[in-house]
Amino acid sequence: QVQLAESGGGSVQAGGSLRLSCTVSGHSISRSSVGWFRQGPGKEREGVACADSAGFTSYRDSVKGRFSISEDNAKSILYLQMNALNPEDTAMYYCALQSFRAGPCLSVANYDYWGQGTQVTVSS
Repeated sequence: QVQLAESGGGSVQAGGSLRLSCTVSGHSISRSSVGWFRQGPGKEREGVACADSAGFTSYRDSVKGRFSISEDNAKSILYLQMNALNPEDTAMYYCALQSFRAGPCLSVANYDYWGQGTQVTVSS
């Protein structure tokens, strides 16, 4: 059974930092596309950062230079380091794993397994 569990969310002031973690069990994350997504109030879920099966990373434009995705393959943990946070980053953040599906790793539709999410709130 594949399970993903996010942690590390919280409330911070604008300009602050958070590091999200996603522990994956039941599936290796090496050679799998993995990603971080977010969904703000009244908004659709969107891709934030991902690493494809070859290890190439992609970021949505609004987080480039501020967010960084990384993996600890030995521990099957995915991280998202978020710096210079602003109120527009407020959302529920989810990690996801591709297993059966394929396609661009920033696309929500291309993932098979999802975590339950962790809330990030940034105040001005």
